[in-house]
Formats: sequence, C-alpha cells, structure tokens
Amino acid sequence: MAQETTGQASGPTLAELVEHLMQFEGPPEQFLLHLLAVQCQVGQAESGAILRISENEQAEALAVFPPLEEGQTTPVWLAQSAEIIPRIAKAGQVVVRPVQTGEEFYAEQAGNHLILMPIRGGAGVRGVAAFLIQTDNPTVLDQCRERLQLTISLLGLYEMRLTLQMRRGDMQRMREACEVLAAVNEQTRLKAAGMAFCNDIAARWNANRVSLGFLSGRYVKMATMSHTEKITRKTNLVQDIESAMEESLDQDQEVLAPAGPEVVFVNRAARELASRHGPSNVVSLPMRHRGEVVAVTTLERAPDQSLSLDEVETLRLTCDLSTARLVDLHEHDKWIGAKAAGAMRKGLATLLGPSHTWVKAVALAIVAILLFLCLAKGPFRAEATFVIEATELRVVPAPFNGFLFDVYVEPGDAVTVNQTLAKLDTSELIWRLKQARADATAYRKQATLAQTEGTTVEVQIAEALAEKADAEIGLLQYRLEHAEIKSPYNGIVLTGDLRRQKGAPLDVGAILFEIAPLESLRAKLHVPEKRIADVFAAQNDDQPLSGKLAAASDPSQYIGFEVERINQVAEVVNQTNAFQVRARLLLEETDQAKKWLRPGMEGMAKIDLGRRSYAWIWTRDPVNWIRMKLWVLGL
Repeated sequence: MAQETTGQASGPTLAELVEHLMQFEGPPEQFLLHLLAVQCQVGQAESGAILRISENEQAEALAVFPPLEEGQTTPVWLAQSAEIIPRIAKAGQVVVRPVQTGEEFYAEQAGNHLILMPIRGGAGVRGVAAFLIQTDNPTVLDQCRERLQLTISLLGLYEMRLTLQMRRGDMQRMREACEVLAAVNEQTRLKAAGMAFCNDIAARWNANRVSLGFLSGRYVKMATMSHTEKITRKTNLVQDIESAMEESLDQDQEVLAPAGPEVVFVNRAARELASRHGPSNVVSLPMRHRGEVVAVTTLERAPDQSLSLDEVETLRLTCDLSTARLVDLHEHDKWIGAKAAGAMRKGLATLLGPSHTWVKAVALAIVAILLFLCLAKGPFRAEATFVIEATELRVVPAPFNGFLFDVYVEPGDAVTVNQTLAKLDTSELIWRLKQARADATAYRKQATLAQTEGTTVEVQIAEALAEKADAEIGLLQYRLEHAEIKSPYNGIVLTGDLRRQKGAPLDVGAILFEIAPLESLRAKLHVPEKRIADVFAAQNDDQPLSGKLAAASDPSQYIGFEVERINQVAEVVNQTNAFQVRARLLLEETDQAKKWLRPGMEGMAKIDLGRRSYAWIWTRDPVNWIRMKLWVLGL
C-alpha cells in the first residue's frame, strides 16, 4: 500500500480531480464512470459501483468501474453488495463489511472489505455506492472511507449543475417564446399578427419559410406565410403546405420530415413538401385551444440544418403561448356577418357535436319537457267531493190506527213495487167485520118484517141501519186490504227501522218508511272555494258542464254526470268553504253501477273545465299563492 501511495504522489492532486469532475459536461453515464474512477483512485479501491433500488426492491447497477466485459460473470463483491443495499438504504448509514471468497478459510481474517455508502437525494436514499478495498488494516479502511465520503458529494454537485443547465435552457426557451408572443400582441389585426408570428419564427430559427393555417370546416386554410404579402391558394406550394398541415392536425402531433425509421407518425405529405419544394427539413406543429387543434404552424429549413429536440420544444412552447391571441384575432377580426355565422356555427357544433353526450341528452330532454308543458294541452278539471242522493223521496204512512204486527224490511234494503214492507194487526178488524155483517143481516130482516106488517117508519129505520152496517163493512174491508203496507215503486228503503217496535200502536198518517227510487239518483258535489271561480268561468248556457265521478266503493268505474245547478252561497264542509253543485247522473240501463250505486255513497268528482297547457295547470296554484302573498305584502 505504501508503494502505491508513493507512486500516486506524482499524479494529479485531489483538487485537480475534483475540478475536472466539476467541469465535466458529458452525459450522466460517462460522469458516473469518471466519478468511480476518481473515487477508486482517491480511496485506494480496486473496484467500485453505483447501484440503485428499483420499484420491485431489486438492485440495479448504474455504473461499474472497471467496466465489466461483455459476458463476464458478476464479481462476488458486486453480488454481495446487491444483496445488502436494501438494508443499507433503509438504515441510511455507511457500512464496512468483509468480503468472503471461496479461496479463504472461515477461520482466517478477511483480506477484502466492502465500503457501502448511501447516496441521498430528495426525501430519502436514492442509491448506494459500493467500493472494494483490498486491505485488512482497520486504519487504512478508515482513511479510505473518509476519502470516499468526501468524493461522494461530487455526484450531487453534478446533478445541481445539470439542473441549472436545464433551468437556463428552459428560461432561454421561455424568453424566446415570450418575445415572439410580444411581437404578436403588438398587432390588432389577424394578418399583421400572423405575419409577425411567422417572420419572427423564421428569423429566430433561420427558417426558409414559416406558414400559419387555421382550421376551416374539415380542412386547414393557410392564413399567413413569412415574407409573403399575398397568398394564392391555387398554387402547388400552398396546397402542399396545407396538406402537410392537415396531416399534423389529423394526427394531433408534431410531424417531421425527414424522420428516423423508429417514428410512429405518418409524414407522407411532409416528405412530399420537403422533396418538391426543397430539399428541406419540414416540421408541422399543431396549435391547440381549449383542448382542440385549431391551427397548424409549418416550418421549412435548409437540409443541412436539422431541427434538434430543444428547438422543437421551443417551437412547441412558442406556438402554445401564441395560440390564444391568434385564435382570438381569427374569430373576431371579421365583418359582423362572418362573426355571427361563426358564432352560430360554433354553437351548433357544440350542441350537435359528439362531446358531452350525457349533458346534451339531459338538456334536450329538459327542453323537450318544457316545450311539451308549454305547448301541449290537457284537460283542466275541478276536483270536488260528492254524496249520492235521490231526486225523489216517497213516504209510506200508516193507513189507519192500529198495531204493528210484523216488519219485513229495514233501511238499506232494495224493494220492488207492491213488495210487502210491513203488516198491521187485523184480528180486531176481522172481529168487527163479522159483527158488522151480522148487524147488516139483522137490520135487513127487520126491514122485511116491518114491510110485511106495513110499518113504513120501521122499514126506513131498519134500511138505514143496514146501510150503516154495510158502510162499516166496506171500511173494515178496506182496512183489511191495506193492512199489508206495500212499496209504491222500485227503490231502496232509506228510513224505517221498525223491527223493534212490533206491537206498538200506530196513528193514521204516521210515517213508517221513506223510499227512494233507484232510477232517479243524483250527486251533490262540494266544490272548494279556490276552484269555484273556474267553474263559473267555464259555464255555458248552450252546453252544460260535465264530468265524471268515482265512488269510494268502486273507484274503477267512472260515472258521467252533467251539472244542473250551482248554489250561489258557500257553506262549510269539513271545516273549509265549499259551494254545493247539483249534478245529474248519466246512467244507462246496462250500466253495472245501477246494481250497487246507493244514496249516501261518497267519492271524488272531476268537473271538466276545458283544455289548458300542462304548464298552466300545474303552476296555477303556486302562482296564485305567490300572488296572494305578494299582494298581502304590498308588492
């Protein structure tokens, strides 16, 4: 070791080596090799490597010194370093450990050692530097570790210098793009701004020709060309440039010609432009506004001046910054008719285009619903509760004084004409009838005897008494015939629950039953106060109001009716003001409702008041409520 150190004294100093690395401007791969070479020289290491941990936590060698030959197996020290660098990265500390080879005995002291140093960057450890030191002297190992720790910081200095260079390049690109944008912003007309844009780019990038075209319909139309006042679109040059622009627009990416075999874009039109009007280098850059390609810039350059990646990126940045201003002038630097047509076309494209499908579908649905509500008309009806009642009511009184013998019906029963409802006690009438008949026979015998005797007065008295007995017989026979109380017509018994009054005395004329005929039912509607104004407004002398009702007992059947009379005075029904409307039921002989419809049934009725738009029908109540509130508030 002493000899090696003495031999190295005549070489470059540590300061000179560091200065060389600090001024190194090559790619990172070469810098890492030079860094390892310097570190191995300074730290007296036989070999060195810089490794990093991949996403799957596997070691990956970025540089190895001396470089491994192709097909060479991985050295033992490098394999051992790769195994332990995940632990080194987690610990974040320098580790010195021996290297055991198969040629050494386990009992002997190791002659080779590994020095593993973490490389920090950002928020943690980015990699590990591993060095092989051939010594078993602890003092020498400590000296080597200290020297290597001093040189590892050179990697960070190199990265800082690269970052500064990138930032200077970015600032230079931004400055050039902003200068072009400033030249464009000075102009207020599209042609002048386009000329300033093309001329400035041509001057800065030493281009033979720069062209700017805007999307018009499905094609690109050239707007300006550098150093050209008037453009004739029928010339082959303009048509070829527009074809190259459309090629870039269709692919939505930069298109270069010539290009290497590894490119994935189509550049046939660009190659034709470069060959027909060149030879030249051609690049077309799409200009995007709000996510859509609206224009294309095409640059033509001498064949010996190919465009570098930095130049293409600067051109892309320049186009991106200038697009908004150029598009604004393109849309507004027109006469008023063209502006209106463009705005209409843009609106129709937004409305009918393929983007935002669900939003447009919902908007169209809302518009269709609003049109339907405003234009379509539906039936406007006034709802009201109703009660079925009879138009006629026949009372059945007691025909004479007597006693109730039996009752055959009760309220709610349907009866037919001449059906027996009740019966009076006739035992006394039968006894009196027999007595009267006996008296009549006796009186006639007395008259016959008096006539044979020639007594005229007695004959007259006997005949008068016989006539009186006959009259009594007629009265008793009449009462016997009417002792069975019968229904005067078909109908339903409304009142007359007499089953618990059997044997009770009855006075002549006492009302026993009330019967309503089923053929003459009507409905009594109670229209709410908020709807009565509509009912009055819809009245027509020539055509009465009509509607339908549904009884609660069978809502599936709708019964038609016609309004006969509207009460002009409100009454309280269910704690609300309502107007009574009388309606005649329109029942046919075959209607099933006749079988079950009875007086007293209730339900809901709807009076037809004409046709109105659905929007008016559904918003009428809220609008009236708002009007009332505003009027109360004095607004």
